Formats: sequence, structure tokens, C-alpha cells
Amino acid sequence: MKLIDLILTASLLVLCSSRPAAQEMHPHTHAPAEKLGHVNFAVSCSASAQKQFNRAAALLHSFWYEEAEKAFAAVATDDPKCVMAHWGVAMSLYHPVWAPSTPAELQKGWAAVEKAKSIDAKTDRERDYIAAIEAFYKDSDRLDHRTRALAYEKAMERVYLSYPKDREAAIFYALALLGTGPITDKTFANQKKAAGILNRVLPQEPRHPGVAHYLIHSFDYPQLAYLALPAARSYAKIAPSSPHALHMPSHIFTRLGLWQESINSNLASAATAKNHVARTHPGAASFDQLHALDYLVYAYLQGGEDEKARQILAQANDVEKVDAEVISAAYAFTAIPARYALELRRWSEAAKLELRPATFPWDRFRYAEAIIYFARAVGAARSGDRNAAHIDVEKLSALQTALANAKDTYWANQVEIQRRAAAAWLAFAEGKSDEALTLIRSAAELEAASEKHPVTPGPIIPAREMLGDMLLELRQPEQALGEFETSLRDSPKRFNGLYGAALAAELSGNKKKASAYYRKIVALMAHTDSARPELRKAKQFLAQK
Repeated sequence: MKLIDLILTASLLVLCSSRPAAQEMHPHTHAPAEKLGHVNFAVSCSASAQKQFNRAAALLHSFWYEEAEKAFAAVATDDPKCVMAHWGVAMSLYHPVWAPSTPAELQKGWAAVEKAKSIDAKTDRERDYIAAIEAFYKDSDRLDHRTRALAYEKAMERVYLSYPKDREAAIFYALALLGTGPITDKTFANQKKAAGILNRVLPQEPRHPGVAHYLIHSFDYPQLAYLALPAARSYAKIAPSSPHALHMPSHIFTRLGLWQESINSNLASAATAKNHVARTHPGAASFDQLHALDYLVYAYLQGGEDEKARQILAQANDVEKVDAEVISAAYAFTAIPARYALELRRWSEAAKLELRPATFPWDRFRYAEAIIYFARAVGAARSGDRNAAHIDVEKLSALQTALANAKDTYWANQVEIQRRAAAAWLAFAEGKSDEALTLIRSAAELEAASEKHPVTPGPIIPAREMLGDMLLELRQPEQALGEFETSLRDSPKRFNGLYGAALAAELSGNKKKASAYYRKIVALMAHTDSARPELRKAKQFLAQK
């Protein structure tokens, strides 16, 4: 689809977001103000089951998987002959853009497929939907996740082509494409194809949660993020009862450096998730809440709201139990303390971070565990404890090897980026400047060759930003300026990126650029009473003019 078409049709979301929905999800058995968006997924079930099915599908489109599974199971109870209820259960256990299904989820999903097949489907369309999800679960004992995800994608393509008037088929096919798009593909072929399909559905489904949601995922890349801004500003209005719908717009706000909008999104998401988990899992924190807190800390730190970031850190550190032991929870547990210490350059604090909660199954989330060792290694190296840095670099190496042996290529590469960056700062601390620069450059290039996973707002610290820092330490400000500016193109309005660029420009004698970057820092922190020395430096420089 041409770029101008993507822009024009995506903008329709802004025009439609304030329109009343034709059919909101307000069943009397649920919260009276529940709003999940408009879904009309026609199935061969009883009238009462159809209403419940539409609600379950709306939950599914907002990745509220646990609630969707329960809702589809309730449909099956209401109408035992509703074959698509079991399709819905199986779909709730497959998470295309998150992480591979666990063995337990695969077992439950296959059981749901088998149950669906045991009931006589009333239409070829329903049989085709069931066959599509069967393609994902079939032979999971011998076929890897990607092979089965590709099989599902191809099966959904057949459903999409066979039923051109079925908008749900189009929307689910778009999601299948997003689930199989290689994260290293810089042409974004799958993502653009998915966006094209979604934009063709959008005029008929302006209040559909899946359309807005999957458009955000389609464009969640630095080069494309601006295209998703209409969807980002609409999705939370479409499905405000969903914690994920409230959070998801912040992916785009983060990509564009719209920190206050990200803060607003994640405060709402965290509060909604907290209220929900108090009813469903008393005594536990919500993984949706933790995910929002990770993005919230990131945004607070960029705007200099360090005390608010510290409060979020304390809140996360108090969590001992989570409702679901999933990737977003694991990542938040380690990313929040690592970001806080490293962004504020509290090297000694970073060097002493501990992996917590101790009872969390870290062996399932080695890539998240690696974040702590990365922060510790960098913190130790930059605070002069070379022995400690060496130990943690070796731990990163072991984790990278384990991920590579498990054929988890993407996360193995992400940990390798961290290992190289940490090893670079260790080499720098040992006086090996050439080796340090070689390592940090290779980390930056490896990072540039891939994209971030949807779970994270961005690297803990961009490798290219660290390259700029190292060049400044080596008194090479002209080269440092170029690296900071390159980093800022992918991560706009990052505080340390802006300050690094300003300082590098000043030390290079480029007062015009230095002034421009220092002004951006002052503007970024205009709404805070930050005591950061970098802000004082910016104001002092600008006052000299």
C-alpha cells in the first residue's frame, strides 16, 4: 500500500474516535460501564451466546487473554453446540506478538481444538477458522513456534481470501502477519501488508478494537511510528476498560518522544490493571500493571521527573507475586531498576542491583535476567570495580550462549548487544581504548540491525548513545556528536541523548547546535523542578548568549 494511502486512511481513526459505537460491550453481568469497543463476529450459536461471543472476541482483540479464555468458556457453557467458542479458547492461548505459548498453554489449546473438531460445525467458514488455529497447535511436540506460526498465517490467509466480506478474517489475518514478520526485516513487508488490510477495514469498523490495536503494532518502528499516531490517540477511547488498550498508545508516544502522553496512558493503564487484579487475583500484582510501570519509569526519566520515577521503582520492588508469569512481568522486574540507575548515571547503585523477586521463574526468562547483569557490569566498570564488571560480563556471556543453544536467536542477539556494551566499558576502565571502541561500535551496529521487541519501550540504554558517551570520554566530541544525532533519530527526545549532543556540540565549538540542543533540554523539563546538573548546565550555557 502506498504511504499516502496509509496516512489518509489511518487518519480516519481520529475522525471516528468520538462517534458513539453501534454496539458497545455492556452486558449486565459485567461492570456496568464496561467498554471494550464494537465487535460483531457472526457465529452459528444461540442469540445469547452470540452476544457473549462478541464480548469475548473484543477481549481477545485487546490481548486480554485470560479474560478472553474465560469468556469463550462461558459461551461454550451457554451453548454447548457453539463450536466457535472452543476456537476462541484456543485463540486465547496463542499470543502472536508476545512470546511463544508455554507447554501448558499448548496442551490446553490443542484440547480446545480437539473439542471444536468433535462438534459438527454448521458452516464451511467456521470449519476453516478451526482448521487455521489447528495449524498452530498441530505437532507442537516436534515443530518449533515459528514454523507453526507460519502455518497459522498461511491458513488464515486462505480464510481471508475465501471470505472477502468477513472483516474478522481480515483483522485476524493482519495479526497473523504481525506475528510472523521477522524482527530484523527493515523493509517491514509484513507490517505494511497488515496495515494495508487494516486500513481497508477501518472505514467499516472505526470502533473495532483490533483495527486500532494492530495498526499500532504495524507501525511500532522509528521509521513508521508517526503513521500510527491517529490509532494511538483513538484506541484508548475505543476500549477504555482494557488495561492493554490504555497502555498500547504509549508505544507510539514513546517512539515519538511524546512523554506526557505516554505518562497519561500508563497511569490510566496501571490503575485499571490494579483494580482488575484486586478482584481476580487478590494479593498479586498485575503483569499489565508492571508493563505500564516500565513505560512510565522510562517516560518520567526522560522528562526529569526523577522522584516520580523513584516512587514507581519502589512500587515495583514491593511486588512479590504476579498474576501471570509472562514476558512483560519478567522484563519490568529487571528493566525498571536498571533504567533508573543507568539513566541517572548512578553507577555504584547499578553495580549492586539484585535479581528479584527471588521466587520468579527466571530460568524461563534469561533475556530479562540478563538486564540486571548488564546494568551491574556497566555500573561496576564505570565506578572502577573491574573485577565485579568482569564477573557480570561473564554471566552475560553464559546467558547469551544458553539462549543461542535454545535457538532463541532474537533474544540471544539482544543479550549479545548488552554483553558487547558491558565488555566495552570494562575495556575502557582497563585503559584499552581501541578495544573498547571496537566493542561498543559493534554493539551499536548489531542493535541497528534489529528492532525492539513489543515488550520494551526501547533498549535499556541505546548502544549508539553509549558510543557517543565513550567518544566524549575520549575527547572526540565531533565524532560523538554524530553518534548522538544518529541515536536521536531512532530515539527522539531522550534526555541523555539530547544532553550528549549538546555537550558534544559545545566541545566541538558548534555553538549554534549546542544552543539548539540545550534549548530542547530546557523545554523538555519545563514542567518539572528537576535538580539535574545537566539542566543547570543547559541554562548556564543559554544565559551566556
